[in-house]
Amino acid sequence: MERTSVVERALRAAEPHLLLDVVTAALREQYGADRVDLRLADYGLISLQSVSTLPLDAEGVSIHGSPQGRAFGAQAPHVVSLPNSPTVIVHLPVTARGDRMGVLSVTMPRERFDQSVLPEMAHVCAALGHEILVADRDTDLYKLARRASRLTLAAEMQWQLLPGGALSRPEFALGAHLEPAYAIFGDNYDWSCSSDHLTLTVTNGMGSGIEAALLTNLTINALRNARRAGTSLADQAALADQAVYAQYRGSAYVSVLLLRFDLATGEVEAVDAGSPRLWRQRDAVVEHVGFDAQLPLGMFEDTVYTAERFRVEPGDRLLISSDGVYNTKSASGELYGERALARALAASRLLPPTQVPSAVLRELAAYRGETPLDDDALVLCLDWHGRPGATPA
Repeated sequence: MERTSVVERALRAAEPHLLLDVVTAALREQYGADRVDLRLADYGLISLQSVSTLPLDAEGVSIHGSPQGRAFGAQAPHVVSLPNSPTVIVHLPVTARGDRMGVLSVTMPRERFDQSVLPEMAHVCAALGHEILVADRDTDLYKLARRASRLTLAAEMQWQLLPGGALSRPEFALGAHLEPAYAIFGDNYDWSCSSDHLTLTVTNGMGSGIEAALLTNLTINALRNARRAGTSLADQAALADQAVYAQYRGSAYVSVLLLRFDLATGEVEAVDAGSPRLWRQRDAVVEHVGFDAQLPLGMFEDTVYTAERFRVEPGDRLLISSDGVYNTKSASGELYGERALARALAASRLLPPTQVPSAVLRELAAYRGETPLDDDALVLCLDWHGRPGATPA
């Protein structure tokens, strides 16, 4: 492991915009690499975009069907070894805390490669992923690399609000995605995890363009401020409601689903303040989990909110979607949320939660046919494992 320690130290000391140069030099020295390429997943999760070329200057590699995409999707190394070739190409996922970021491709002489180097290289990629997260604060390089086309200003604001695309802990794993990725404006999600709790927020803001993005920005930051003040889930909703009403006086409001998971017991508090909806897959059964409907945030002054409770069990899969998903109509006029969403969730039961949102949104696109998407579409999927060693209630 001495070699990986050398690479890690080099990455930690690197300038934010030089991570690829530093990891390339280190892999050449420690593993004899001939070439190193870094590609990051684009905002639409369609392609892997090169970090080494100018933004929007080169075609990305498809996530579906390419060797790099295979490593990205499986979250495991994929080795390409062509007959009679003097080199081997190792494609390795770059991931941080469950958030799939991209793929590092290392071309190296065949005589320098054996399977024993894969765990070491995977360790290097984990270190690279964490350093990219840190470097994102100080450079636009990695954000630019992620875009296959230009983002609208509203979409830029929304993506900057997001905590990431996925998160994994021993107790759970979750993934989320938004469409249209380059032109979203009102839907959003947020999460925060402590030693004891996971808090999830899914928002569905009204309006379009910059106005919707500004409304959602206010709501998310009001909820974060209330959460970080240590208030209860119901009070978080109430304080955010006051903030939105104070700004818009009821002319604009935000639908929110707030969930707070107890990581030790699986007990969940929920505040349903609008349109995001929750489905649960337990064994082979998919069912909508309904709550008492409460007013969206900012509709009226001094609204009082109440938390409800339910419990998740190890093996449960939860799916949350905005109305841009379940209210989409087929050519025959049937709403997607009536039956098709349950079928899509059942069909994707073998996929990890990081891949379920994109799979559902692809199914949604096929369902609506030629009808253009006229609203944001958000899907969040959570697999509940339960705390290891915890006694079932």
